[in-house]
Amino acid sequence: MSKPSGNCPSCGAPVQFRFSSSVQTTCEYCRSIVVRTDVDIQQVGKVADLPANSSPIQIGTEGVFNDKPFVVAGRIIYEYVQGNWNEWRLVFNDGVNGWLSDAQLEYDISFQVGGTLPLPGPAEIEPGQTLSFHGKQYEVTSITRARYRGVEGELPFQYWDKTVTPFADLRTCAGEFGTLDYSEHPPLLFLGQVVDFDSLRLTNLRSFEGWS
Repeated sequence: MSKPSGNCPSCGAPVQFRFSSSVQTTCEYCRSIVVRTDVDIQQVGKVADLPANSSPIQIGTEGVFNDKPFVVAGRIIYEYVQGNWNEWRLVFNDGVNGWLSDAQLEYDISFQVGGTLPLPGPAEIEPGQTLSFHGKQYEVTSITRARYRGVEGELPFQYWDKTVTPFADLRTCAGEFGTLDYSEHPPLLFLGQVVDFDSLRLTNLRSFEGWS
């Protein structure tokens, strides 16, 4: 973990980067998006009003996945035809970053796959298509166009100023999960699995009416 790195370039409030792998955070006072470099902290944008959050998960929520503890460090919010969904950035005790997708009471955890795997472009995929990654067959179950709505907390990369992005959801017959994320070029691949909410043993959840 790292110590506070300086002051917000916009309002002067202290800016905290809790995790050494974090590159971007949001000022808790003025909602400026700030990134840190080897030299200083820079403001790159500002978070507009975020949509209402119907999830009990929040920054600081803790849980366990595959017997490995994690803490929720950040969030990217998207809007699509069925509403909003959250991509929660997870930081595990060993420093590994993961992502908890939280949409319409469905949850999955995935990890970015590095390397130089050949990945199809957005015009080269369609629902029902089969793709092979690491010896496993994934079916393209849906392609969703989502609009970036904002960020919160700490992220391990710069992510702001996005517009509409296609995402392809992938599934294996064993219930494993994947996503092709076309917000970058070349696209990003995330692989993981569908999870049951209770299996994550989450603590420090947000309390609000309608959730128990």
